[in-house]
This record gives sequence, structure tokens and C-alpha cells, in this order.
Amino acid sequence: MPSRLLKNYLDENDTPYVSIQHSMAFRAIDIARSIHIPSRELAKTVIIRVNNELAMAVVPANYLVKLDILREALNTGNIELADEAEFAKHFPDCEVGAMPPFGVLYDMDVYVAESLSEDEKIAFNAGSHLEVIQMNYKDYEALVKPRFIFLDKPDRLSSS
Repeated sequence: MPSRLLKNYLDENDTPYVSIQHSMAFRAIDIARSIHIPSRELAKTVIIRVNNELAMAVVPANYLVKLDILREALNTGNIELADEAEFAKHFPDCEVGAMPPFGVLYDMDVYVAESLSEDEKIAFNAGSHLEVIQMNYKDYEALVKPRFIFLDKPDRLSSS
């Protein structure tokens, strides 16, 4: 079931979006293939802990999150991947692993790979493993107000 919180937020802000149903998929790269969009346009949300606070790292589907690169990009040594058991309770309207990159809805900072801003559209999990939302990137940025992660060249992250 898609996140009602997300859809209500988008509707309340008069934000145009498209909901795309797809077959059950858990890996972002598989979702991108399933809905026939480039993996660089599908954002995946990885929950991290920055200075002991939960936050979202949002990167293209074909990237792997490398903590050493995030530490350098955010200029802090205190970054870890958050444990599912730790963060699942913060997303009661979402399936684990399908959280949308909207920290504003979950009281979390959002760090977005700058490369996601290079495309007109962005797509992301809508709270379930069966649906994504696609919208204009500029609208996403206006609603979420993320901090950019400058990861230099994409080859600094491993592609999957």
C-alpha cells in the first residue's frame, strides 16, 4: 500500500506527480528496469545516522552508498548506516526498504546526491514495493529542501 502521508502531502501542495505501479521488487535497480526509466532517475533512500540523528541519504538507484565518501562529503566522521529495527518505527505508513525521500514527513534531514538534480524528473519508492512516484525534480527540491551531497564523479561510488 502506498504512503497515504506522502500522497496527501503532494496533493495538499498542489504538486503534480504520476503514480507508477510495478511488479514486486526490492532493489532499486530492478525497479528502474521494471518501470523502464534510467537508473540515474530513480532515487533510493538509505537511512543513515549522522551525529546520532537519523537522516536520509538519497542517491541514484545504480549507486552504492559508501560511508567513507559520505563522511567526506558531509565533513563529519560520525556517519553510520541505521539498522532496520531502529528506523522502521519512524515509517509506520511504509514497507521497510520502500521509504520515500521526504524527510519533511518523518522529521529527518535529507542529503541528496547532486547528480539527481541534473534530470528533469525524479522517481522514488512511494512507501511500498509495488509503486513509485515520479515528479519534476524542481518540485521535489522545493518541497523537501534537501542538502546536496557533492560526490565528485559518479565513479567514486560503485555502480550496481
